[in-house]
Amino acid sequence: MTALETPLSIGGVEVPNRLYRAPVLECAGNGEAAVDTLVDELEPTAASGVGLIFQGASIVTDRGGCAAPNMTRVHDPAFVERLARLTGAVHDHGGRIFLQLAHGGLRSMATWHAEYRRRHPDQRQLAVSRPPWQLRALDCAGLISLRPDVLSTAEVWDLAEQFGRCAGYAVDAGYDGIHLSAANMSLIQQFLSPFYNHRDDEFGDGIRFLKAVHDAVRDHAGDVPLVTKVPAETAAPSFVRRYLTQTDGVNIAERAAAIGYDGLVPVAVSPFWDMSIVRGAFPDRAWDASDLQDDYAAVFGGRLRARAVRLLNSLQARRFGHDPGWNADFCRAVRERVDVPVLLEGGLRTRADCDRYLGADGAAPAADAVGMARPFYAEPRLGARLLDGADALCESCNNCTVPQVTGEPGRCRTPAIVREQARLRRDGAYERTE
Repeated sequence: MTALETPLSIGGVEVPNRLYRAPVLECAGNGEAAVDTLVDELEPTAASGVGLIFQGASIVTDRGGCAAPNMTRVHDPAFVERLARLTGAVHDHGGRIFLQLAHGGLRSMATWHAEYRRRHPDQRQLAVSRPPWQLRALDCAGLISLRPDVLSTAEVWDLAEQFGRCAGYAVDAGYDGIHLSAANMSLIQQFLSPFYNHRDDEFGDGIRFLKAVHDAVRDHAGDVPLVTKVPAETAAPSFVRRYLTQTDGVNIAERAAAIGYDGLVPVAVSPFWDMSIVRGAFPDRAWDASDLQDDYAAVFGGRLRARAVRLLNSLQARRFGHDPGWNADFCRAVRERVDVPVLLEGGLRTRADCDRYLGADGAAPAADAVGMARPFYAEPRLGARLLDGADALCESCNNCTVPQVTGEPGRCRTPAIVREQARLRRDGAYERTE
């Protein structure tokens, strides 16, 4: 039987336990304070005993590609070199840290963020193919703005090479591994998805892009552990006819493992950036925040449009309620077909669920490691309590997520949880027990 405290090897790197911090926005950017922000955000997680940290999606290009404000870019080796202070801090606590590499493609801010478009009027979005008609219809209605640059075959190869270069910079800065953002409407998901990919070259098979990135990482970063998310678009709305089924997702996972990926994170998502990513309650407190109303209006192009987005958010919250371990069935199906570690995330909040999905009760495990993301906004040192047998405070209310569209950092906005976290901190609940 496997317990949360059991060590795990991923691509030859020994991780001290099976608990990881899943990728989530740190909102650090690239300014003078970026490294301080990342250290302040992630060192407490390592200090609390979490075995593995996936630093949130970091953009591989020098412009465009950011899906949200204040994402960090890692195209500049001089900047990435400064991140050695972060990796050193994590290692000082016995933890491991992987860098997640990403590009937003059609999900980029130039598509949906009105204020960003005003400040960057000439910016276009990288696209795998001509955007689907559903997005073109939203563009015609003025709800989004599409200015796609469909990548040529040579440009796809160059982009894969750029992922590899950034992986090399990361390894030089002390990162223990690389994680690819291949879900949540990222550009890599767009390569994999039949909803987006209608290419007639070799990259019409989206796995070829995963193969090209794998090979580029090996060229620039050697045998560093390489993990990728694996999407199944089973949360697709009814008007989407072509999407990745779970069977497709399992096939992608098998092929990725055969290519040489060292770990897989199967996730059930939508072709769009919606609440299938952050399932839970409707974040009414965040939407009602008086200090954010002007910012929402600027982001969405006016107060009326902001109210329309709020309504859509409310409708999606009814569809995507909180379901602890919602990716477990997909993970279990993948785990039966591959011989590399499979990692489970999505709605986990209790120690009992962590143990159950690891097979600690003698049942067939769904995964080899379990991760949480939003709960660390509420409890940066959550690992200490989880490893001591307690549960996360997070109620999946999502009030931490919506303000991030305005550039706000991720933080818990539920007063009762903030007060309880403060009480636990005073009582020493976040001190590690060996």
